[in-house]
This record gives sequence, C-alpha cells and structure tokens, in this order.
Amino acid sequence: MKETKIIVNNKVGLHARPASVFVQEAAKHVSDIKVSCQDPDTKENREVNAKSILGVLTLGVFQGMEITIRAEGEDEVPAVEALVALVKNNFGEE
Repeated sequence: MKETKIIVNNKVGLHARPASVFVQEAAKHVSDIKVSCQDPDTKENREVNAKSILGVLTLGVFQGMEITIRAEGEDEVPAVEALVALVKNNFGEE
C-alpha cells in the first residue's frame, strides 16, 4: 500500500473540472485508489473511491485542505505519484 498526504492549493479545491481530471487520472490505474480528508466541522475522516466523480465531489475539498491519497495494487506507486503530481500542478490550472 502506498499513501501520501498533500494540500490542495488551487482556488476551487477538488470540485467540478479538477475533480473530473483527478478521477480520470485515477481511472488509468488498476489499483484500488481511495482519497480522504477530514471534515472541517465534525473532524470526521471521510474516504471515497478516487475513481468515482460523485464520491470525490461529495468530499467537499476546498483550497487549503489536506487530502490523503491511498492506493493498493500492482501499480500503487505510480498511481499515487501521478495523482500527487496532478494536485501539485493545480490540475493544470493557474
């Protein structure tokens, strides 16, 4: 299992287009990939399938929130590395 925490810095967080790009990248990999974050109000940890657009959108990740990307499977390392690179590059936005 490969797991990495990263801060989402783009303006809209992980919503709409960035969420779509994130899910598309996750879907390129065969590993089971989860993304999670802590609810800012309840402090409860929420985790969803990174290949589900509805799941990713329901996380409600906004700018400045930390997410955890976790993958398990034959391509877990490149899967997590690709998703982390996507977040670091603000999903291709400025």
